[in-house]
This record gives sequence, C-alpha cells and structure tokens, in this order.
Amino acid sequence: MITETRGLSVAAVLAAALIWSSSFAVTKVALAEVPPMTLGALRFVLAALVLGVAARRFPRPSTRQRLSIGGAGLLGITAYFALENAGVDLATASDATLIVAAYPIITLALSGRAAFSPVRLVGMLVALAGVWLVVREHSGGGHRLWGDVLLVAGGVAWAAYNLVARREGSGASPIVVTYYQTLAGAGGFVLLSLTETSRWTVPSGGTVLRIGFLAVVCSVAAFLLYNHGLRGLEPSVAVNLLNIVPVAGLGWAVVLAGESVTPWQLLGGAVVLAGVFVGSRK
Repeated sequence: MITETRGLSVAAVLAAALIWSSSFAVTKVALAEVPPMTLGALRFVLAALVLGVAARRFPRPSTRQRLSIGGAGLLGITAYFALENAGVDLATASDATLIVAAYPIITLALSGRAAFSPVRLVGMLVALAGVWLVVREHSGGGHRLWGDVLLVAGGVAWAAYNLVARREGSGASPIVVTYYQTLAGAGGFVLLSLTETSRWTVPSGGTVLRIGFLAVVCSVAAFLLYNHGLRGLEPSVAVNLLNIVPVAGLGWAVVLAGESVTPWQLLGGAVVLAGVFVGSRK
C-alpha cells in the first residue's frame, strides 16, 4: 500500500511538471495574438475565478493576512509573470525553459549566508555558466537577448517571492492562499494590460483555448496535482522530480511552437541541471 501511494504521489508531481513544462510554448504561441500583459490578465483573472469557487469552503484569513498574501501575489504573479511573458515574447520558449531551470540557484543566492557552502557555491557558478551558454548566441544584441535578460530578471522576482511567501503565517489552506495571491496578481495584471489597449484584438478560438489551458490547467490543476504529490513525498524528492521541466519544455517548444534547439542550448541546459543538482546538496 505504501509503495502504491508513493507511486501515485510521484505520478502526480510528474504530471504537474509536464503541465508546467508546456506553459512556455503555449504562452509563446498565444503571444502572437495577445500582448504579454493582456495575456497575463486574462490568464489569472480566469484562474482566480476558478480558485475562488474552490476556496469558498475554507475559512477566510483576516483582512491583515489577506493583504499580506496579496502582496506576495503581486510579486510572485504580477511581477514574475509580467517579466516571463515579456521575455518569452522577445526570446523563445526554449530559452525560457532553460533559463527557468536556473531559478533554484538564483533563489539560493538570495537566501542569505546561512544557505551557502562551498559545494553550493560551485553549483551556483556551474548553473550560471549554463545560462551563459544558452544566451551566448544572442550576446551581440537584438530582441532575443533582451528577452533572455528579462527572463533572468524574472528569476530574481521569483526568488524574492519565495523568500516573502516563506514567511506567510496565516495557517490558511494552500488553496485559500493561492486564491488570494492569484486575485491580487490578476488585479496587478489588469492595470498593466491597460497600457496595451491599442493592441487589443479579438483572439481566435485556438488562442482562447490556450488561455484557458494556461489558467485552468497550468495555474490551477497543476498546483493541485503538485500539492497532492507532496503529501506522499519528501519535498527534496518532489523538487528533484521538477528537473524534468526543462527537458520536457524543450520538446514542447519544438512540437507546439515550432522552434529549433541548437547544440549550445542543449549543452547549456545540461550544465544548468548539473549546477542545480550540485547546488541543492547540503
């Protein structure tokens, strides 16, 4: 029974990872019709509506706690996904997939002196070398390089969000916390989307489905799968399983977005994963 439960937990985390790995390619295709901030607004407004229904059966945090949770949502959803969407718009889904693989190391770098050790420092440097290999072909300038820079900046925003969210002490259900974070993040995106009104058009049916996928499957279902898997796995095991994201993400970038992957990108992705693996050691 224990083995069966663990197997289901592993399957749930892997399913979440596969879903998340597809989001970069789906986002890249959707951005052909919808500008980046508007895409974020549509995605997270829809996700907030779905999560709001699920959160109704749980107790509400206090007003002060909701404001604190919402502040984290502005950082982890509005700031992070605004940088990610803008970065993917200028660069490629494959670049995003490989650069995002280095986010654990960026988080470690901002975690304070207590998180460091010689081994972790080596892992951090290796991962940064991998990111350089990914972007080296675009170092001469151009939109793609700026997109890569925005994606790296997104890693800083994501790391800051993790540090802020770690201090969240409301004791509320993860669904409730995610709902109020998503609600605040959606509100921030709605304001940002007003800067793109001149680019608004009626999206095609395919793009509407992609937005629905990003909102319901990537932002809600994958989160629920991941948290279900965490019940039967150690957090370190679950995090290691997420290393499949950059590998599968490259496949999605080729299949869904029609991108090609260069040998330097593959090498850079492998180096990033090696650095993350070494850096996650105590």
